[in-house]
Amino acid sequence: MSNDIVWLSEVTYLKLKKELEHRKGEKRDEITERIAAARDEGDLKENGGYHAARDEQGKNEARIVELEYRLAHAKIGTSDSSIESLDSVALGLIITVSINKSNDFIKFILGARENADEIAGVDAFSPSSPLGVAILGAKVGSEVSYKAPNGNDILVEIIAVDKVG
Repeated sequence: MSNDIVWLSEVTYLKLKKELEHRKGEKRDEITERIAAARDEGDLKENGGYHAARDEQGKNEARIVELEYRLAHAKIGTSDSSIESLDSVALGLIITVSINKSNDFIKFILGARENADEIAGVDAFSPSSPLGVAILGAKVGSEVSYKAPNGNDILVEIIAVDKVG
């Protein structure tokens, strides 16, 4: 599976699509109107409203680019459909791990961060993150390691794999 693919549940996909439509439509129009109104006030150098609206415009356009990318590269589903038994880590599943043999367990969904909004108390990790790359395909009960950004080796034990919902 390519790192360009973004796993999204159908609910999350539709939510992002709706956000994109809003940002490209009424939000973009609202910001354009605010910029025009601020321009009519005169001197732009010291016009705080103008600069704030331009800043918001930049953030809105950046989010539009991000949403378009995510939607264009989306794989929609509830989890990898090829998963019959829950014996290994796959996209769209809830993963429980132990880090460095601690007794503290971390539970997260492996997929786009927007999917975590659907499940209370569960974060999301990208399959292209160092942790995601290390655990993708690992069997329950196995230990894998990866190098953290600070150079330390992190040992991860796969405790459980569950379907969402």
